[in-house]
Amino acid sequence: MTRTVTIIGAGPGGLASAMLLARAGLKVRVLERLAVPGGRTSTITTPAGFRFDLGPTFFLYPRVLEDIFSACGYDLRSEVEMVRLDPQYRLMFGSGGELQCTPDLERMEAEVRRIAPGDAGSFTRFMEATRAKFERFAPFLEQPFESWRDLASPDLLRLVPMLKPWRSLDAELGTFFSDERVRLAFTFQSKYLGMSPFRCPSLFSILSFLEYEHGVFHPIGGCGAVSAAMARIAAEMGVEIRYEEPVESLEFAGRRVVAAITPSGRYEADATIVNADFARSMTRLVPDRLRRRWNDRRIAARRFSCSTFMLYLGIEGRYDDVPHHTIYLSTDYRENLVDIERRHVLSRDPSMYVQNACVTDPSLAPPGMSTLYLLIPVTHRHPNVDWRREGAAYREVALDQVERIGISGVRERIRYERMITPDDWQDDYEIYRGATFNLSHDLGQMLHMRPHNRFEDIDGMYLVGGGTHPGSGLPVIYSSARITTELLLRDLGVDAGKILLRRPDAIEPADAVVRSRGGKGAGRAPAGAAY
Repeated sequence: MTRTVTIIGAGPGGLASAMLLARAGLKVRVLERLAVPGGRTSTITTPAGFRFDLGPTFFLYPRVLEDIFSACGYDLRSEVEMVRLDPQYRLMFGSGGELQCTPDLERMEAEVRRIAPGDAGSFTRFMEATRAKFERFAPFLEQPFESWRDLASPDLLRLVPMLKPWRSLDAELGTFFSDERVRLAFTFQSKYLGMSPFRCPSLFSILSFLEYEHGVFHPIGGCGAVSAAMARIAAEMGVEIRYEEPVESLEFAGRRVVAAITPSGRYEADATIVNADFARSMTRLVPDRLRRRWNDRRIAARRFSCSTFMLYLGIEGRYDDVPHHTIYLSTDYRENLVDIERRHVLSRDPSMYVQNACVTDPSLAPPGMSTLYLLIPVTHRHPNVDWRREGAAYREVALDQVERIGISGVRERIRYERMITPDDWQDDYEIYRGATFNLSHDLGQMLHMRPHNRFEDIDGMYLVGGGTHPGSGLPVIYSSARITTELLLRDLGVDAGKILLRRPDAIEPADAVVRSRGGKGAGRAPAGAAY
């Protein structure tokens, strides 16, 4: 009998899981609330011919997704054209100076030496040390962590002196770079996780390393084109994707989920994967009484990432002298972060990211026009900020910052405009508190302390995406899909040989979970059935 799986949400993790499960021979149905695939990694399409990525705008470390495509019989580079950017981005420091960040390691060493002569040679040392760290830790990002016992692995314990979990990211980079601006150049990537480098664990120095080691890519058509390709391939593999069909409730038999209910029907399944925002979907779809570890009170007490204020601008004319990516770092970066994370107020001199994608990909705008994508990290939803009152004024702050970093005449050239605030992220995109990077990634919310891929509170339910292990960011979201898929297949007793991407013993047997729950996991398939 063919096993069936329902996936709630056609985001990157849900689409990757759908592809892998279909390859393993399961019947897969994806229920998506929006009219297009991708979730936050989708495309905004306008009648005037402008196209924008809704969320992520560049692609890092494509190896994970390449492996998934390959396991399904496809080649990522044949399906989606990708351009490796050089420079990767221009960094502008409010305190003075700028860096043209290039993947050419010799040129990047020269850039660092130009702005900070005292740090000559430090970039090379950073790359060598972090390469060793990444190579040894990467395997642990590709396996589940379901209890503290998983931390007791001798291999992982041997890495503790190298990982230095007690040290912040900024402190770690301080061992390589003395100039604060240069440290920022290799720590601002913690914003990909919605965190401050002064609080983010030192492990995440691997983020900037990956940019320089493996490249920053622009998929032609934007990152939404990757999601569209995955949805097309999933459909070719027999996956049923039902758009504009939000899940309104779930049906349970005891502590087991048995069906998803939408306005169009009731869908039974042997297993359910939740790819929707974790906190938002749990508090809406799963009764509080069924969630022992992740009840409403405990979710509300967790630490959530920042949010983002967005402007998507269709522009008359082009800015061919402006790099594809420009990142402005506030004059007082520390105070800007305190405003976001602790005071929950809006900064007058905020850091900002600007994408001028048409300098690389003219297909995103009508001939002779271009797109600008503006992102400002801000507090997640908080009573201190009323976006109904502040939105219009903060638009002016954003446009002033664009002028300040040398992109002139924007206001009079706007032909299309859309704004998204933290309110919109919560109300229109179902993101808890508008926290666009999910749960924060401090030590108390990583590895087994995040919601588990095999969700610990509900039998037959699995999680994929930024709210579960390993965390936020496209590469690790795709990795979460691999982890979740292999756990699910093992639990259903389905042969995972067609999609197996690492050692079978990297996945904890289901009967171990039954033991850890004191027998509450009854009803799962025997652990050995998958292999």
